[in-house]
Amino acid sequence: MTEHKVTSPVLDVRDLHIEFDTRHGALKAIDGVSLQIAPGEILGVVGESGAGKSLTGTAITGLLESPGRIAGGKIHLEGHRIDTLSQDEMRRLRGRRIGAIFQDPLTSLNPLYTVGRQLIETIRTHLPMSKAQARQKAIQLLSEVGLPAPETRIDQYPHQFSGGMRQRVVIALALCADPKLVIADEPTTALDVSVQAQIITVLKRLCREQGTAVMLVTHDMGVIAEAADRVAVMYAGRLVEVGPVAEVVKSAKHPYTQGLMNSIPTVLHDVERLEQIEGSMPRLTAIPEGCAFNPRCPHAFSRCRVERPNLIAVGDSDAACWLVEDMEEPLLPRSETAKTATLSDHHV
Repeated sequence: MTEHKVTSPVLDVRDLHIEFDTRHGALKAIDGVSLQIAPGEILGVVGESGAGKSLTGTAITGLLESPGRIAGGKIHLEGHRIDTLSQDEMRRLRGRRIGAIFQDPLTSLNPLYTVGRQLIETIRTHLPMSKAQARQKAIQLLSEVGLPAPETRIDQYPHQFSGGMRQRVVIALALCADPKLVIADEPTTALDVSVQAQIITVLKRLCREQGTAVMLVTHDMGVIAEAADRVAVMYAGRLVEVGPVAEVVKSAKHPYTQGLMNSIPTVLHDVERLEQIEGSMPRLTAIPEGCAFNPRCPHAFSRCRVERPNLIAVGDSDAACWLVEDMEEPLLPRSETAKTATLSDHHV
């Protein structure tokens, strides 16, 4: 993975808390999440459905809707606090300094307008360009995201594109105003494996060439292993492990991360049944005392059930687990060394 010079982060989220107001009181959905993304870095945020990945991205882009609200913490973009901005101020910020890529490209594209019209209008909203200049930039963007014959395709409608091609258009739309941060929420989930690889290549090139910071939200550890520089693992609204992707893939420290890794199939090791994490993500109304993962954890002991761990430094990673305080080796040594090799070399 690309090494980055020590520099100020593009995105700096500190102790973020998100709550939903209900008739039974406030339910805490995000509980003290802190993360940073450097220029040119891809941070993969991974976890099961309900972990809080997309909600964190929604809060960063200012699209959190009632009854959800930011109940605490700070969000800084290039050193400027943005969580206190008005809706109008955030609307101007989105597109110009923050780009967004979502799972379903049809929700981001207007079926009544050509993709060219949508790109040109977005460019001219944020940049001082004539219509001709904006059209030329739109064609260039479509070419950069790998769309064939962009001079022709620019005048076509979304329904004339395949799913993978539509997703490329959405990426171009997110990049129209050269944003410093891109929030990519499950951008490859609905695509086949070969198209996934192409989309990942586009994102990696974007980071390398333009220094854009990317927050890649996904449930797919294979995509994380291929695309990300660092990975943040979420569970029940909290970060349970953060570290360089190679470190986390090869020697996960938290039992939940280890369970995610063990559930990934490998072509090099023939197994009759994949390992799975027993149980399911807790509801917001039933977050367990202590470590939220303790009811599903095969290593839980008495302290885990009453005291919640914060992130603890171990190796190059941080893990929120009482078992890692004196850990020098991975929590669950992996017998399937082939699986690690597969993930490290795999092109999704």
